[in-house]
Amino acid sequence: MEYTKGGKILEYKNVELKYIETVIQTLHEKSPNEELHSIRVSNISQCIGKALQLNDLELNILKAVGLLHDIGKIGIEGSILDKADTLTQKEYDEIKKHPEIGYRILSSSADMKELAEIILGHHERWDGTGYPKGLKGEDIPILSRIVSIADSYDAMTNDRPYRKALTEEEAMHEILENAGSQFDAQIVEIFIDVVVPTFKRGQGLNT
Repeated sequence: MEYTKGGKILEYKNVELKYIETVIQTLHEKSPNEELHSIRVSNISQCIGKALQLNDLELNILKAVGLLHDIGKIGIEGSILDKADTLTQKEYDEIKKHPEIGYRILSSSADMKELAEIILGHHERWDGTGYPKGLKGEDIPILSRIVSIADSYDAMTNDRPYRKALTEEEAMHEILENAGSQFDAQIVEIFIDVVVPTFKRGQGLNT
């Protein structure tokens, strides 16, 4: 698995997936903030995976899923992705389509089926109120649950078009508040106790 900013994006199982590479490059050109966000989510996801003592294959998959988790946003209007005001319900409904769009894009390659399933689940919620399938608890793939926390933490701690970044403390409070409802509480505990202190020591998180 290889990633180089501005260069070759994806090589998986020694198969160059040119179509998927082109799609993700187009997304990054369309919304440049998505590129750095994806790199950070990939790094955070791997840190969580290491803290959970996942094996090398699972860590490699997490790396890829982090980089590709928002590939479905290629199907969303740029005016919605970069909107500075609160989204309308119609616009939010459009945003909610991106896991399914990403799933369809990645499913075009048999080699990417497993990644596609994980990406499909990264906006599911532990309490079953997420999307697109409304999966609940351990029915949500564990790697999806990891990426969900990484994605939320990075989104909260970086400026978005519609709001300024939260502090690390504010973001951790939000994640703790949603443990057991949005997030897997056991993974949240590992994230707060093990992973975030690693970031503060300047280890494990880089772009």
